[in-house]
Amino acid sequence: MVDWVSLAVPFAYLGILVGSLATFSSLYRKRKAARSSTLEPWFPRHLTRDIYLSLLHLEQTEPGKEKPITVPDSILKAALLRRATEDIHRIIAVRGSKQALSTLLARGSVGDDLWQRFLRAEKEVEEELRDVVQEANALAPNWGNHIFQSANEMAGNAIIRQRVEELQAQGKEDREWWDKKRASIQTDFMKELDEGAAASRPNISRGEKVGSDEDAVMVEGGGTMPSGSAAGSKGDTKKRKGKK
Repeated sequence: MVDWVSLAVPFAYLGILVGSLATFSSLYRKRKAARSSTLEPWFPRHLTRDIYLSLLHLEQTEPGKEKPITVPDSILKAALLRRATEDIHRIIAVRGSKQALSTLLARGSVGDDLWQRFLRAEKEVEEELRDVVQEANALAPNWGNHIFQSANEMAGNAIIRQRVEELQAQGKEDREWWDKKRASIQTDFMKELDEGAAASRPNISRGEKVGSDEDAVMVEGGGTMPSGSAAGSKGDTKKRKGKK
């Protein structure tokens, strides 16, 4: 005879174990989802997406007319292209931060909350890309295959334009600094010239005094020599008379 009680005990144990594990897993997932929902988002608010959705669902009616005013497709395409450009910036940010953040997480330098924020941001970016492709195909056939290429070019041009503006601003600041530096150098140089000229003036006056003294000595010497020569000529005359 089969002992059903002894067979029911293991099955009951397995049922209780599986039920407890399922309950724990469900509670853990709910708690994790609630915790991740309260975390601060990785990226700020997506303004270009909000603008596109606002234009897409914009319905205005004029007084006395029941037909709504729809937004032109050209404006919707431009808004969607701006949205895709913002997504390009976010893709670059996510790809550039993933490796460094994973390394810091492995070393224990960052917490699990930051990693969960990053994973949620990565998932949101992937969903955003799929949504943009669907919207592009809805506006124009096969545009979803080329929209991100155009958006990438726009993002690159925006980065280059921003860099050029920064360089121009830096060049203006450097020019102003160089003008001030050159003015200060000229001022210092002229001051040194003035000081050198002022220091050389006493030496010039001293040289003039020494030159005048030497001229006086030479003049006095020149006056005595003619008198001596006259006396010598008189002596010679006397000698000549004595011989005679």
